[in-house]
Amino acid sequence: MALRTDSTAEVRQRTVRNGDIELAVYEQGVADGPVIVLVHGWPDSHRLWDNVIPHLADRFRVISYDSRGHGRSSNPEDFRAFAIAELATDFFAVIDAVSPDEPVHVLAHDWGSVTVWDAVCEPDAELRIASFTSVSGPNLDHAGAWARRRFARPTPRNLVGPLAQLASVAYQFAFMAPITPALVRRGLTDRAFRLGLRLGQGTPPEQVTLGDTFTADAANGLKIYRANLVVAKVLSSRDRHTKVPVQLIVPAYDPAVRPAVFDDESAWTQQLWRRDIDAGHWVPYSHPRVLARAAIQLIDAVSGKEPSRELRRAEVGRPPGRPFDHHLVVITGAGSGIGRETALAFARAGAEVVVSDINRDAARETATLIAESGGTAYPYALDVSDESAVQAHADEVAAVHGVPDIVVNNAGIGQAAPFLDTPSESFKRVLDINLYGVIHGSRAFARLMSDRGLGGHIVNISSMAAYAPQQGFSAYSTSKAAVFTFSDCLRAELAKDGIGVTTVCPGIVHTNIVRTTEFSGLSPEKEQARRQLFDTLYRLRSYPPAKVAEAIVAAVQHNRAVVPVTPEAWVAYYATRLTPPSLMRFATARASLAR
Repeated sequence: MALRTDSTAEVRQRTVRNGDIELAVYEQGVADGPVIVLVHGWPDSHRLWDNVIPHLADRFRVISYDSRGHGRSSNPEDFRAFAIAELATDFFAVIDAVSPDEPVHVLAHDWGSVTVWDAVCEPDAELRIASFTSVSGPNLDHAGAWARRRFARPTPRNLVGPLAQLASVAYQFAFMAPITPALVRRGLTDRAFRLGLRLGQGTPPEQVTLGDTFTADAANGLKIYRANLVVAKVLSSRDRHTKVPVQLIVPAYDPAVRPAVFDDESAWTQQLWRRDIDAGHWVPYSHPRVLARAAIQLIDAVSGKEPSRELRRAEVGRPPGRPFDHHLVVITGAGSGIGRETALAFARAGAEVVVSDINRDAARETATLIAESGGTAYPYALDVSDESAVQAHADEVAAVHGVPDIVVNNAGIGQAAPFLDTPSESFKRVLDINLYGVIHGSRAFARLMSDRGLGGHIVNISSMAAYAPQQGFSAYSTSKAAVFTFSDCLRAELAKDGIGVTTVCPGIVHTNIVRTTEFSGLSPEKEQARRQLFDTLYRLRSYPPAKVAEAIVAAVQHNRAVVPVTPEAWVAYYATRLTPPSLMRFATARASLAR
């Protein structure tokens, strides 16, 4: 039988028998591709995966099925038929039917994950299951042992985790009450469920894909709670191990399963990866692309491909290394000064670095310096004032190197002259590079980070001039003040995606920006003399760009919002907040550094 889902991909339906149980099984994707089996929990059906499947179907033969009591599968009357061990036999029946000769990969959620955990701990499970990505569903025996181990040493720190988890599952006693199924049939509509997810975890209603049997599934599936008393595992649990490679997707805001439950999982697994994400319980609805990407990366790794940076970072038990091992950093304006030193600093901290500059040779020189010190860098030529060029650069970086974890929008130019002596073309050029270069880079790369769903960090280079106005720097100060405020807005907007934004405000730092600064309204000879004067003054100040680079690396590590760099930048930062505005305007009107 063939039917279609909202994803418009053709679905082939079949029935698999497990004794008296008939299981509705759905197949999509590449008919001869590797098999990935998707297993749902309560109160869902196979429709839980509608948003995930489009990200898998072009490479895999995707199998989903309705668990017993849900969708079009059998619904046994006896609640004991919903014991996890019984559900695991359904899972094995499905994979034996759809892939009798090859092991399958599995992505499972909620009680589906609990079920597959039971299956992967069976003897020789690794012969039938090639990888398992678990979402919001622990092995109950492991969770019981985790809690019991902490209760055995009842310090406040040990007790917090298991007591919080027991409180989180207290609702299960209500679910076990005989009257609850009738109440669910009367009150839990698909509209109410979608509203709950929108209020509880911010998931748009259109992303919550439910079957036409949803209310009946929710009522029938309550038998799984009667059959599997979770708190009993605290008193007695089995010692269950697995050789199957396991990846944990751990939502930080899951009200049912606390992240700490998985802290001891390495004791029972030989290969384990863990990704903590900013999400609620129903990750397949809220972060389908994240789940698909994570599952694919694990499948690729266990199939012999080079593990992705993200997967390498997620490996549990890997030897401690440098703080930015397995990270990708993108830096604009990296051909000299602060950009170059920041690239070198991140490379020393373990990162791979994409360095760009409007001067291709300068970018290559930075990449060479990184390579000579044992790091990895990729040079590019880039004009950050060209939005289409920045977008193309971001697309190329993502395609060739992967989505970056950190982006440093550093490229900038200097300009000095009284406003009335500054040509509009010069003013616009400063804004195009210093402000719009930051905007273009933030837009292109933040979108990639947001779609990836694993967070990230953006560093925007502003200046002390953003909050300490000076005569003769109207174009430069305007651009940097705009970067400062833009970064504040961006920080607020991207927080929900786990993307940090840092605004770095250097003071007087000796870089070649002074030697290239445009002094408008002067003859070429006087302009060159002014450049040499300021270059000498900055050199005598003796604050190198390497110190700014150190501050940038530290800011990313600690997710700092605003980072003035150099003593005068700090003094000016607090002075503008503590000094009456009228006094600041008075001082500015009587001070000039440009002429």
